[in-house]
Amino acid sequence: MSQPSPLNDYTGIIHLHSGYSFDGRTPLPEILAQADRCGLDFLILTDHSTLRAREDGFEGWQGRTLLIVGEEIAPRFNHYLAFRMPHPVSAGGFPPTPQHVIDEVRNQGGIGFIAHPDHEGTELFHVKPYPWTDWSVTGYTGLGIWDFMTDWQNSLTNYPRALLSYAFPALLLKGPSPDTLARWDILAQERRIVGIGELDNHNTRVRFLGLDFPVFPFGRVFDLVRTHLLTPAPLSGDSGADIAALLDALENGHAYVALDHDRPAAGFSLAVTEGGRTATMGDDFTLERRAELTVRLPHRARIRIIRNGACWLQADQAEFAVPIDAPGVYRIEALLRVLGRWRPWIFSNPIYIRR
Repeated sequence: MSQPSPLNDYTGIIHLHSGYSFDGRTPLPEILAQADRCGLDFLILTDHSTLRAREDGFEGWQGRTLLIVGEEIAPRFNHYLAFRMPHPVSAGGFPPTPQHVIDEVRNQGGIGFIAHPDHEGTELFHVKPYPWTDWSVTGYTGLGIWDFMTDWQNSLTNYPRALLSYAFPALLLKGPSPDTLARWDILAQERRIVGIGELDNHNTRVRFLGLDFPVFPFGRVFDLVRTHLLTPAPLSGDSGADIAALLDALENGHAYVALDHDRPAAGFSLAVTEGGRTATMGDDFTLERRAELTVRLPHRARIRIIRNGACWLQADQAEFAVPIDAPGVYRIEALLRVLGRWRPWIFSNPIYIRR
C-alpha cells in the first residue's frame, strides 16, 4: 500500500450563531471558552447579516481556537453562508434572488455555500422549513451536506423521542439526507462542489412541558457534526495567514465531514497515487494508466467507496487500497459500529479523476 504525504488535519465547526444578529449581545467569549475545552482548532461564525464580531476584534486566534467571521444571508428561503468578504453582503432586492446573493459574494472575492439545502423543520415544535429552492443558480463554492440541526430536528417525531434526542443528541442522528447526497453527487460530476458540515446552533431557548430549555449550549454539540480542513503546512500562529490557509483548504475541497462524538476522525485520509503523483480530497487527478486509491481510518469501520453517486466497493477495515483504471468522481463514506449498529461517521469530499 503506497504512503501519500501526510496533511495537517484541523478540526472545527462551520455555521454557528452568537447574539449579534438579534440583540447585539453575544456570548462569544463563553463560546470560545467551550471551543477551547472541546479541543476545536477553528470556528467559523455565521451570524445573520453582520460581520460585527470581526469589527469588535474577535476574529483571529483566541487561545487555541482560531475564530473566522463569516455571515449567513438568510431571507425566507435559500440561506447562504459567505466567507472571506470585507463587508457584509446585502440581501438587497425585494425579494433578493439567490443568484444576486451568490454574485455579490463573488464580487467581493468571497466564497459561499448553500446552507441546509433540505431542511424540513419539525411540526412538533412549530419549526418552519428553510430549504434551498432555486437550483438554477451558478457560482457557489459548495453546499452543506450534513447539517446537525436538520438531522436532529428530523428525529423530533413525538415527545418521548424528543426528550431522548435532547438528552443524547448524537444517538438519533441518521447522517446526511440521501436527497442531499444524491444531488451533490450529480452536481459534482459537472464541477467541483465542496461539501461541508454544518452545526447551525443558536443556543435558543424553548418552552417545553412548562420549563425553559436551551437548545443547545454550544459545549454539548461541539463534538457532533464537524468539518476537518487539510493543509499542506502547519498553521503558523499568524491569524491572517492561518485564516487564509484554512479558507483556501475549504474553497478547494480539502475537507471531510465527521461525527466525532463516538470516536475522533482525525487521521483519516483518502488519496489517489500513480507514478509518483498524489491527489487528495478536492483535487483533480489525470489518470494515465492505473492508479491506486487508498483509504486510511483511525479505527476499523465500514468503508463505502462512492463512484459517480453509486456504491462501487465496500469493505469493513481500517485501511483499504484498490486499483483505479476508470475516471469518475470518487468519495468515501465510513460507518462506525456503535452499540451494535452501523452509525454515520465520515463523509469525504471527492477526488475528481479524469482521463
